Formats: sequence, structure tokens, C-alpha cells
Amino acid sequence: ETLHKHNDNDQSSDDSYDALEAASNESNTKDITEKDEGRESTSKQSLLKNWPLMSSIIVYCVFSLHDMAYTEIFSLWAVSPRKYGGLSYSTEQVGEVLAVSGFSLLVFQMSLYPFVERLLGPVMVSRVGSILAIPLLQSYPWIAMLSGFTLTLVINCASVLKNVLSDQHQRGAANGIAMTGMSLFKAVGPAGGGA
Repeated sequence: ETLHKHNDNDQSSDDSYDALEAASNESNTKDITEKDEGRESTSKQSLLKNWPLMSSIIVYCVFSLHDMAYTEIFSLWAVSPRKYGGLSYSTEQVGEVLAVSGFSLLVFQMSLYPFVERLLGPVMVSRVGSILAIPLLQSYPWIAMLSGFTLTLVINCASVLKNVLSDQHQRGAANGIAMTGMSLFKAVGPAGGGA
């Protein structure tokens, strides 16, 4: 965040000093008045009424809910018995899948993501990731029908892809609002997903 907004009641000593200097110079007074008016007009604008911003925050919150629900469900699903549609994995095997996907995400973000983001742009990357995540998540019931090395390979690939496709970021004040909403949805995600 590069723009700093201040309330009129919370002026720093530098602002007061500038105001005193401006009293002796009419042109400086005009400049400071214009700056103060600019601050008031921008501070009165509500981020909550900015629909493009709020729509992206809503999408970000839905992704966070979905991501936290997946994180909660994946471990439970992986250790559940096969008769209930799970994988009958041990906690060590679940840990291995999560370690492989975490390491792969690190490699992807450091090597391939910057190239893809420059090529397609951040919005298109998010759109493509969102669209590809739908069939990927719908394939999980069929993954449970696999066994042996095929199961290990497919579940690791699916987990890596899931983490790669959910990569998003925001900046500045929008990020602050998004993080607040995201935290709320992340708090609801494990309980909702577990239920």
C-alpha cells in the first residue's frame, strides 16, 4: 500500500508545521487546501461500495472456503476405510502426499508460475485455475477406486494440481479486506467440510 490516508483530527506534527508555514505564503495555503480536499474525498469513498473490488473479494472468500474444506476433508477421506469410499491410508501416507504437494507447489511458484502469469495475466490464470479445479475435484470419487502404485501416482498428481490451481494473491487495502473475509470463511471451512 503506497497511499496513506489520514483523518483531519489525526494530523502529524509535520502537517501542523506545514500549515504554519503556509500561513505566511498564500500559494502554499492554496496547495495545502487542495491536498486536504483530496484526502477528504478519497477517505469518504467506501471500498464496500466498489462492486468490482467486492466481487473479487467474494470470489476470494469462496475459494478460501473451498480450499479449507478440501484441506479438512482430504485427510479424513484418505484415512477412511475403503468401504466408506476412502483410501484406507495411514497417517504416514497422508503426510507423504501432503509433503509432495507442498514441495511441488514451492517449485511451481518459484519456476513456472511467473512465466505463466506473464503469458496469460493474473486474471486469466485465476479463471483457468478455477475452471480446471472443478473436474479435478469431481474425479476424487473415481480415484478411490484405484489401488497400488496407480493410486499413489494419481493421488499425488491430483493433490499437486489442486494446490497449484488454487494459487491466488491480492495487494494493498483490497488484500486487507479480502484477508478478513477469507479468515472468516477459513474458520467456517473445517467445521462445514467435516460435517
